[in-house]
Amino acid sequence: MTVLFVHGNISSKAFWDGVLPHIPGAKAIDLRGFGEAEARPVDATRGVRDFVDDVLEHLQEPAHLVGWSMGGGVVMQLLRDHPHLVKSLILVNPVSPYGFGGTTGADGKLTHADGAGSGTANPDFVRSLADGDLEAMRQVFNLGYVKNPVEDEDRWLREMLTTRVGDDHYPGDAVPSENWPGVAPGRRGVLNTMAPIHFRIDDLHEIDPKPPILWIRGSEDQIVSDASLFDIVHLGAIGAVPGWDGTPAQPMVTQTRAVLERYGVYREVVFEDCGHSPHLEQPERFVQEVLQSLR
Repeated sequence: MTVLFVHGNISSKAFWDGVLPHIPGAKAIDLRGFGEAEARPVDATRGVRDFVDDVLEHLQEPAHLVGWSMGGGVVMQLLRDHPHLVKSLILVNPVSPYGFGGTTGADGKLTHADGAGSGTANPDFVRSLADGDLEAMRQVFNLGYVKNPVEDEDRWLREMLTTRVGDDHYPGDAVPSENWPGVAPGRRGVLNTMAPIHFRIDDLHEIDPKPPILWIRGSEDQIVSDASLFDIVHLGAIGAVPGWDGTPAQPMVTQTRAVLERYGVYREVVFEDCGHSPHLEQPERFVQEVLQSLR
């Protein structure tokens, strides 16, 4: 049995180290531009399929796939494109099947045709990441990655800093837009892979047969949320970013639930008092849920 773990954005395979020894057949990989992986450029016009290709390089047989955050989008895309390789899917606080930013409603309707509102990053954070600023990573980690303190925090911060920075990597390129906030996703780099003009999985229910899906999420997730503090449109709506034009924010959890309801063969497990990283905050329960799903 192979259980392959796929990390999220601004992280690495090391984020799984605390749970891998407790799950038979488990292994984790680094996606391009993260951790120890080669910094190959990312073609965002393929959505997350460059990252799917990275996973496929490690699949010699059908496997159980676990994807966290952006990695959840990667394994959903792999399931959609290569269902014969997936025995089951475990989604951990996954990005919405309609990407990150730029959509509204349970059906993932584009708010602007050019995808404005997605593919954006805080330029101060990007500079901090490029400069190897550990304290800036600490602020983001404690705001978004976890609800409660976790062991070995500095280790996770150093792993965040393995992220390659640039137009071909994180965050990617951008183009001017007439729509607020004035920029739209480009064609290269990590964030643009999750822009809804490039990434959209609304036909997962058409797969037959359907492997079971376990959806694990933290109740206090601030990154993937119906009111995400990392969605620039939501930040505009609450006055944290000036100039908001009234565009509605993205209900990320609602969108995921709608897609999985159509899919049908899934189970949702909510970790209370937990943020974006259940495997860091509540590793024992996380392992229990994973093992139960693999029986």
